[in-house]
Amino acid sequence: MSVTSIADKPVLQFLDDRSPNVRTEFLNSLAGYRLRQISNAFMSDFAAAMVGTGMRPVQISILSVVEENPGIRQGEIGRALGVARANMAPLMAELEGAKLLERITDEADRRAVSVSLTKEGQAMLKNCKARITAHERRAMDRLTESERKTLLRLLNKI
Repeated sequence: MSVTSIADKPVLQFLDDRSPNVRTEFLNSLAGYRLRQISNAFMSDFAAAMVGTGMRPVQISILSVVEENPGIRQGEIGRALGVARANMAPLMAELEGAKLLERITDEADRRAVSVSLTKEGQAMLKNCKARITAHERRAMDRLTESERKTLLRLLNKI
């Protein structure tokens, strides 16, 4: 699926329109298959929503964790997000190079590095959150508020 804006259609409608005459009952009965298809559609719309920011989901996730946990250590961010240690250092360097966060070495333990958002990082995250909120509204527009809460509760249960 190419990265195109599907803002004119609900994300799930976009999935329905692919091949309406092809039967896929078995596949659609599989949670893994549906989750993957929906994930692909969500990510396509997410990418379109982020155009112009230069931000990827993992970068936004890091900024969000740092915002909610000022002074958090780099290793804790990686563990919380399931990002391998080898991948965290380049991601952090990238965000620091973009002046979105700053790393501060702990004077007591020189191996420990705490992380905080810069003003630029706060502004970028605010922009991204607004775009993500609009994306989520589009993506979930077929569901009532109660159904959205139920979906999130069930997904968190898996």
